Amino acid sequence: MKSIKNLKNIKGKTALVRVDFNVPIKNGKIEDDFRIKKALPTIKFLQKKGVKVILISHIGKDGKQSLKPVVNYLKKFIKKDIVLFENIRRQEGETKNSSEFAKKLSKLGEIYVNDAFSVSHRNHASIVGLPKYLPSYAGFQLEEEVKNLSKITKNKKHPFLFILGGAKFSTKMPLIKKYLKLADHIFIGGALLNDFLKAKGYEVGKSLVSDTKGIKEILGNRKLILPEDVIVSLPAGRHGSGNKLMNKKISEIKKSEIILDVGSSTEKILAPIIKKSKLIVWNGPLGKYEEGGDKATKAILKLVLESKNQVVIGGGDIVNVLSKLKAKNYKLKANLFVSTGGGATLDFLSNGTLPGIKALG
Repeated sequence: MKSIKNLKNIKGKTALVRVDFNVPIKNGKIEDDFRIKKALPTIKFLQKKGVKVILISHIGKDGKQSLKPVVNYLKKFIKKDIVLFENIRRQEGETKNSSEFAKKLSKLGEIYVNDAFSVSHRNHASIVGLPKYLPSYAGFQLEEEVKNLSKITKNKKHPFLFILGGAKFSTKMPLIKKYLKLADHIFIGGALLNDFLKAKGYEVGKSLVSDTKGIKEILGNRKLILPEDVIVSLPAGRHGSGNKLMNKKISEIKKSEIILDVGSSTEKILAPIIKKSKLIVWNGPLGKYEEGGDKATKAILKLVLESKNQVVIGGGDIVNVLSKLKAKNYKLKANLFVSTGGGATLDFLSNGTLPGIKALG
């Protein structure tokens, strides 16, 4: 990838900069500005060089949300004139990767910069289409992501612990198979755990379950660590209004219950493994944190942050939990890298590259 550090004689030129401002917004206010702040060094660098900056981003999945709250928020950090296009996914040609749309977009600038690692796994016009029509460069955050995540694929530090949450086993199967060879331990949590428990014949109640095909062939692997207890939500009615949370062994889950988090005994099992590991990679929360299933995620996250190990954390949800923890000086830890990506991080760890990265080559 060509870096924006190598740009010369660009004063007065216009740069189309793909960023990812897909941030959580509630009642018009931004709840987590992590991705916005990560884009600022690239924006300010270009402005300092006298470049006119046009920012391109999406927000939400369907294109209905507006980036207006982000515009207001950016005023705190950027004092010079800047343009931010409205949600690019409102344009049909974006997600369809229309060459006609990409070409039309390219006429608005003279150079293209990709600083949106977290959407670089998408074959969208603003990611893989624009580089076909403009001199293209990698922004600082994209470079940081590639540098730090590449270390994992070439890792020589052991013991190596991989903590994997989220959902959909089918999309994570290639990743799990790859890291069963590279890591010393893989701990499974989140909705992904439900798939594993069901494949083992356990009751998972009304918990979210996706395709369990292919799980049985890896269940016997000694590197896999599954929780021995979980936090479940009991149905309302038997104990008054509202749901009640209870810690249960995985053999005690009932049909009417929902798994929200891993349990307290599992925290104790993981603690010594975390302490001994020289590299910890974590993607995705271990529970439904938005429904009260965040106790174990927070407890285990604190153990990881307090360790002296090399730590890489990725996935929008787990980054939100990290922000809410307000862990002191975690951003200053030299051994911690927090990725802006979720699916992009997983895809990069599986394949060693992404469509948006290849497009810059």
